[in-house]
Amino acid sequence: MDTVVRALVVYLIVLLLLRAGGKRSLASMNTFDLVLLLIISEATQQALLGDDFSLTTAALVITTLITVDRLTDYLGFRFPAFSRVTDSVPLVVVDDGRLLEDRLKRLHIDEADILAAARQNQGLERMDQIKYAVLEKEGSISIVPRR
Repeated sequence: MDTVVRALVVYLIVLLLLRAGGKRSLASMNTFDLVLLLIISEATQQALLGDDFSLTTAALVITTLITVDRLTDYLGFRFPAFSRVTDSVPLVVVDDGRLLEDRLKRLHIDEADILAAARQNQGLERMDQIKYAVLEKEGSISIVPRR
């Protein structure tokens, strides 16, 4: 039972820290982010397994983490308020070609990030060509071009 409790606590800690860390898609990870992820996984392994490195304990930890993750997804699907706590919601960062500066500062996004997404996704070159830019919940930026 101690292993399950450890897994639940680590899951909640990782969820809260990653949620507090903001949105960042895997595609925008840099080398340091990858190294940090590996360090976190090693520290997490020690917290989860303690001194018991048996296959049974490892299987129990993995099963607990996957079950809690699936339960979190299900609860988010059934109860949208729960999803807003554990997940994120899409957020408009450009409205009718105008940058929403307060949101950009809070999310650590700049105009260059938005223009890069506009070039990659829609072939747009200027901010005035963008009707809306939306920071999606997984961290990507969707562009709605001006018609």
